[in-house]
Amino acid sequence: MAAKMFLLVLLQALIQYPQMVGDGLDEVTRLHMELRENLLDREMTRLLQELEQSSLERSVRAWGALLWAALQQGDFWALAGVLGLLLWLWFVYRRRSHEPENDGREEGAGDDDGGGNEGEENRDAIGQEVNNDDANEGEDHDVENEGEEDDVIAHNLRWLLEEHIQWSVQDLEEGSEMTTFLMDSFVIIIREILSNSSYPVPQRAIGVGSAFEGWSPREEDVVYTVLVPLNPPPGHNFHLEMDTSGHIPGRNFFIRVEPVCTCPREQQDDNVLCSLHHHPEDEQRRNEEPNFLNTLCTGSYLDVEKTARWFYQLVRAAWPALPQSHSWQIVLLPSNRCCKFKVTRGRESLTVELLFGVQEGNSDIYVSSQPTEALFTPSTVWPETYAVAEMKFFRLIARQAPPNSWHLKCLQLLARALLGIGFSTYTLKTIVMHLLNTVPLSGWRMTHFLQRLEDTMEYLHGSLEEKRLDHFVVGNRTFPQEILLPPDVKTTEPPNLFHRLAQDPAAHTQAMNEYCELGHRLARMLHDGR
Repeated sequence: MAAKMFLLVLLQALIQYPQMVGDGLDEVTRLHMELRENLLDREMTRLLQELEQSSLERSVRAWGALLWAALQQGDFWALAGVLGLLLWLWFVYRRRSHEPENDGREEGAGDDDGGGNEGEENRDAIGQEVNNDDANEGEDHDVENEGEEDDVIAHNLRWLLEEHIQWSVQDLEEGSEMTTFLMDSFVIIIREILSNSSYPVPQRAIGVGSAFEGWSPREEDVVYTVLVPLNPPPGHNFHLEMDTSGHIPGRNFFIRVEPVCTCPREQQDDNVLCSLHHHPEDEQRRNEEPNFLNTLCTGSYLDVEKTARWFYQLVRAAWPALPQSHSWQIVLLPSNRCCKFKVTRGRESLTVELLFGVQEGNSDIYVSSQPTEALFTPSTVWPETYAVAEMKFFRLIARQAPPNSWHLKCLQLLARALLGIGFSTYTLKTIVMHLLNTVPLSGWRMTHFLQRLEDTMEYLHGSLEEKRLDHFVVGNRTFPQEILLPPDVKTTEPPNLFHRLAQDPAAHTQAMNEYCELGHRLARMLHDGR
């Protein structure tokens, strides 16, 4: 260590005290010398970090880079100093290469990291598999090697995020803004089409899902999901009725359409009657004409699939009137419970998934047309959605977290690792939201990234063992007060996202195996950088 410090001081002297030059240098030469000094100073800083964290082989390559810089600059004394340092490093390397590899441990001692029960191995898969590569070759895991391994992991992690995972935040923001503008244009035209009609009135679309939360699992799979709230037409109300049958997991509702009286208080003209008090002889004529009840409802309940077909027709009719139609092409994509389309312009493309919903009071909770987990969902069932509340939660975290927070990158890495594994991205997203609600936001920086990944895997393992993963929004009494929830959503028992595992032992066994695969996959990704 003393020798290293001596060499660093010597290098610093060579860099900070360059050769004296005459007073006749012009401004360009002076700037050139300042730039050279700054370049060498930055190189010295990097080499300080290399000596603290890297192996001798990496350091030799770094010194080689400095040698090449000195050769280019033509600085004789700097060149001589660097050559001396290289000779010393070669001597140390030769000396260490002839030392015995046994560091004092008894021959044949057990491999503590490689053994243990399977549960412990799975919970520590991220840290163990990366650190056990050297143990399998018989090398000593001392502090220097751990620092080197951390340096390799950090390098691989940056490469993995930048080259394979990271969807540029700027690109996501641009896509979200474009989607918002497109949907605002649609809503304006559609409301104009529906003026003076007895159909539901679409409100401004709300961006939800990963793209609007600031992360996306894979660039090629980005779908911009929006929720379009529907207000009842004049003369009608939407009344939400909870489905208590228990056939479909979660909280599900029916939207009953109720006519309301809109007659003036002092009715003077019998020809002006509301839909509730119309003349009996007009009932047959009303039933024969296209209207809200016989077009979008099944019985007295709003029908999801009929509403989706209706909105497809509105999108097709409104598109030619939009300014985007002059330079973009639209393709309507098939779907039963939502309206999905793709717009393209050259190589640019944007996929939009449009859900419909009805707001619960003045809260951030809606019932929507999103699919359920059930194999068959009746077209009159509208599941409760928490997408708006979750989107606002991530935006709240973004305002409160430090600028260099890596919580979204954590989600991106986990989502990439899930490819081909049975866990949904919503499962891992729920766990990360639970951790964001308990771990201080200062603990989500890059230096804590591996610990947060291990926390996530530990949380997942514990939930699998208990066969229970609580929903993040429903029944969460610590949910941020800034986001409005109906009283019953706050106080009800949180749904168990792992309810199927509690009922199906085979599914639970498969989930435990997939947990093992996820842990090993994360470790390989961090170790290999891909």
